[in-house]
Amino acid sequence: MNLGLSDEQEFLRDAAADAFSRVKTVEAAREAIEDESAMPDMWPTAAEAGWLGLLVSEENGGAGLGAYDAMLIAQEAGKVLAGVPLLGALPASMLLDMGGSDKTEAVAAGELKASWLPACPPSSIEPRWTVEPVEGMARPDAPAATVDGDTVTFNGTVGWAPDAGEAELLVVIGVDSDGNPVAAAVEAAASGVTVDADWRYDATRRLATVKLDGASGTKLDLDAEQIARAWYLVQALIAAESVGTMETALEVCLDYAKERYTFGRAIGSYQAIKHGIVEILRRLENSKSLCIYTGFAFSDKPDEIAYAASCARSVAGAGLDFTARQQIAVHGGIGATWEHDAPLTFRRAQLNRRLVGGHGMSTDRVADELLNGRGPVVSVG
Repeated sequence: MNLGLSDEQEFLRDAAADAFSRVKTVEAAREAIEDESAMPDMWPTAAEAGWLGLLVSEENGGAGLGAYDAMLIAQEAGKVLAGVPLLGALPASMLLDMGGSDKTEAVAAGELKASWLPACPPSSIEPRWTVEPVEGMARPDAPAATVDGDTVTFNGTVGWAPDAGEAELLVVIGVDSDGNPVAAAVEAAASGVTVDADWRYDATRRLATVKLDGASGTKLDLDAEQIARAWYLVQALIAAESVGTMETALEVCLDYAKERYTFGRAIGSYQAIKHGIVEILRRLENSKSLCIYTGFAFSDKPDEIAYAASCARSVAGAGLDFTARQQIAVHGGIGATWEHDAPLTFRRAQLNRRLVGGHGMSTDRVADELLNGRGPVVSVG
């Protein structure tokens, strides 16, 4: 397996870095703590760069690329805490494309803003399709779906859906009377749809709670495996974002440890600092490896997608949590003030702990896949 990037992937990554460099996302995140309107609208950036059609087939106006290509962009977004709508738009465009929606080309071109409402596939731990809770930890059932030909009517509530507040088209996942998942494209302005946009704790994440009360949309021709693929794609994207944020934090920590002196010595010479920074590096490299594995699974090992994406989300999530705390520790007192970027990294890490299931659920999924023989097959001897 070739672990290097192709020329096209390097170009895609560099182009993403260049696009993000034109928007002062970190500075905006700091200002948004007091004024949420300070956050820039990243939909135009995503549309201009062609990211909204990244996972859409070429015949439907997209780039026809893969999950790993999307993860490269997410990694660059994570480096600068950019609030680009990847978590909502990419799974939505992918499902619309696979499901044969006539809205796909408009979404891929950036003419129509689409967002996916997260729905978690069943496991032996939680044998239901579930959605994010508005409050508490108990996950409610996915919206009830009533199918009538090509029309699906939904009733239920989905909490804290990334990017859904700005969307014009929602890709909704529900469950019919037989317990089977159903996907449909629902207009955000349709009767029975209430979208309460908000942000919590981390201003770089635009979230929304969506209430569906008899809301109807057009059925997408998707099976359970295809619908579940969107969940694992988002786990992979969040893992890649976490890798990018860890990379920036490591670089900042290294620079400060070299230039900050105390008692006549650079603080990087003290074991407490050295060991903490090395641990960031260890977790970062593990997370990178798992992201590569996840990209490989999406393209060549579909049976291992659930395991790979969950592994990446679990390890990268825990890694970012550690990194955010260590970044504050390395910078001492200034790391706890708003004049520094460390608290912004910490906020991103803490929201990630619960966003779209959180890395705790991913850890449970890894155990479920392994214990039930659905993980990778490893031969010994």
